[in-house]
Amino acid sequence: FFLQSTPATSIPTVQVQGQQINLQPPSYTAASQHAEQMKKPGQNFMCLWQSCKKWFQTPSQVFYHAATEHGGKDVYPGQCLWEGCEPFQRQRFSFITHLQDKHCSRDALLAGLKQDEIGQAGNQKPPNK
Repeated sequence: FFLQSTPATSIPTVQVQGQQINLQPPSYTAASQHAEQMKKPGQNFMCLWQSCKKWFQTPSQVFYHAATEHGGKDVYPGQCLWEGCEPFQRQRFSFITHLQDKHCSRDALLAGLKQDEIGQAGNQKPPNK
């Protein structure tokens, strides 16, 4: 017997540790931009650029994303729009250095997330002084 529901087009697959991995992306991810904003396991670093909020696994992934998506020559707005940053006018190359030094180090990203959680909590507990 044979399955009639099998599509005529073949979907590329890869054998990984004995499992077939389907290389065709699920159709819902292309349609929804919000899928990228969902935190997946192992993603502990967030891009805090104005209303971006995408999650990444490493600080260097955040830096690469921010430098290309927010600091690219066609998209860079002339100032840093990272949450909590002073919006000084900066040349693009100066911004890239600033981004790496001030926002995309491991410590800066973790500190930024703590600030973000405090903001979302809606002042449930008074800040420690």
